[in-house]
Amino acid sequence: MMKKFMYVVIATLLIGSQITLSAQNKDNKEKKQRPTPEQMMQMQTNQIIKSLMLDDATAAKFTPIYQNYVKELRECRMMNYKSRVKKDAAQGAEADKTPKQAMTDADIAKMLKDQFAQSRKMLDIREKYYKEFSKILSQKQILRIYQQEKSNANKFRKEFDRRKGQNSGQRPGQGDRQRQQKQHTQHHSQK
Repeated sequence: MMKKFMYVVIATLLIGSQITLSAQNKDNKEKKQRPTPEQMMQMQTNQIIKSLMLDDATAAKFTPIYQNYVKELRECRMMNYKSRVKKDAAQGAEADKTPKQAMTDADIAKMLKDQFAQSRKMLDIREKYYKEFSKILSQKQILRIYQQEKSNANKFRKEFDRRKGQNSGQRPGQGDRQRQQKQHTQHHSQK
């Protein structure tokens, strides 16, 4: 009788802890929803304003200019990505039937020319907004924007690499070691 009672108590505790854990996991998933592009832009703008230590009046002038700058850069970055996605989607049905073909010289030439065009456009955007930033910010503040931009890009790249490694069942950093070993092996096999 006492054993049955203990089993019932233990079973109840186990079930209760499982329910609590699943509720916590659900809460964590809800909290980890990705921010929208607009929310990301606002967070980025706030970060820059804080980093530059702008007063309210300057921040009010700076915010719309900076947000347009970020928006144009994002659109430019997506320029080549969208065309690749469309091409991959078009080949998606064919990919199921045949193995993926290597890129032709014409494909590579087009990809490189698209990258050059994208780089030129990004430079044009930076120059355009440099002139706008110069009207309200010091040169040191403008440099700080570009430094912060580079720092954020490095953080995103590291986080992306970390997540990519985790998604394939690797420990963080494991993919880097494997990539280096592969490059080392390829380098020595070419000699």
